[in-house]
Amino acid sequence: MFARLIYYGVTQLRRNEAEVWLMPIGGLLDQWEIHKQFNGLAKPKRELFIDDVIPFGV
Repeated sequence: MFARLIYYGVTQLRRNEAEVWLMPIGGLLDQWEIHKQFNGLAKPKRELFIDDVIPFGV
């Protein structure tokens, strides 16, 4: 599985191999998920808008 993450980091996320090796596993998985959502390969679990985050009148 880790070899596949190295492949994703180098080819899909356009990072060099040393940078992918030194990256925390959680950071790599987060960037991979963002990449998939941006390209339409995955959907976010919950979609929020700015009105949901910041209450009216602030």
